[in-house]
Amino acid sequence: MAKTQSAAGGATPLQNELARQILAHIGKEALPAGAPVRELVLARAFGVSRTPVRAALGVLESLGYVRLMPGRGFVLSRKVDGTKTVAAQLPPSPFDEIGAALLADRGRGRIPAEVSETELMPRYGVSRGALRRVLMKLADDGLIRRQPGHGWRFAEALESREAVGESYRFRMIVECAGLREPTFAVDPGELQRLRDAHQALLRRDRAVDPRMWIETNSVFHETLAAWSGNRYLLQAVARQNALRRFGEYSTFPRLAPERVAQSSREHLAILDAIASGDLEWAAMLLHRHLELTARVYGGAGGAPSSETDQEKNGSTGVRKPARASIAAAAARQRSSR
Repeated sequence: MAKTQSAAGGATPLQNELARQILAHIGKEALPAGAPVRELVLARAFGVSRTPVRAALGVLESLGYVRLMPGRGFVLSRKVDGTKTVAAQLPPSPFDEIGAALLADRGRGRIPAEVSETELMPRYGVSRGALRRVLMKLADDGLIRRQPGHGWRFAEALESREAVGESYRFRMIVECAGLREPTFAVDPGELQRLRDAHQALLRRDRAVDPRMWIETNSVFHETLAAWSGNRYLLQAVARQNALRRFGEYSTFPRLAPERVAQSSREHLAILDAIASGDLEWAAMLLHRHLELTARVYGGAGGAPSSETDQEKNGSTGVRKPARASIAAAAARQRSSR
């Protein structure tokens, strides 16, 4: 793990961003282990030269997802799944910071559901190209969509405590039912990766990156739903995760670090019950976990919180170094085309 973090941490924002995009691309293509990962194909897909693609593949090699074979180039070391959890191991790029700020601002009611690029550019201090790149990424995640003509509209969010409560009660019904489906089947490899991701969070000796926790948490619940073998249960859980994304970015700073650790331990207990084959006990633990989490989020937020006038009307505070990094990354991308 130390080697992985060191390699990823030494990469540029563009390389880390490309690594995330390549990982998602490989996952969508459902490439099997041993399949070639061709630099030229990826360079054309992402509109860059082969040099940054090769560097990004080097980052993925440090994560154990690809390996360089003499005379063959890069090949896939293992099938890609749980890409959000893997991507969360990469250092956040400045584009990630802008995306998180947008979601947090929307979750707190600082910006309206319908926005224009012209309105957002001065708020976050970024160029139109950088902003559009962030918005397109959010659109890929189903969190925002382009309006006919011009402008963007955020997906619906859980904007009141009542909505948050209804969401968690719905999840208690749906997610626990998934564990009781006759088609429920565990993937041992995925289960081990979920365990590893949560244990890594518990071992951290510094504050948890919100992005890492949110993605690890999201993948945990969606994976359990996927194991149910019921596509409609999985769709419902994925939809709830998307709705929660706005509130999670806005309430995470107010959550006690111990609650994040406790939630990780609760997830691990559920995985232990599943691994032992006691799905009824796992369902009971999951119901209790969601009930406790509902109380925490109900107390930490859900409705737009009161802000000072400066917070309401000013920028969300995207740091100037991040803005400089965005500009530098954008310049490097243009020069690599």
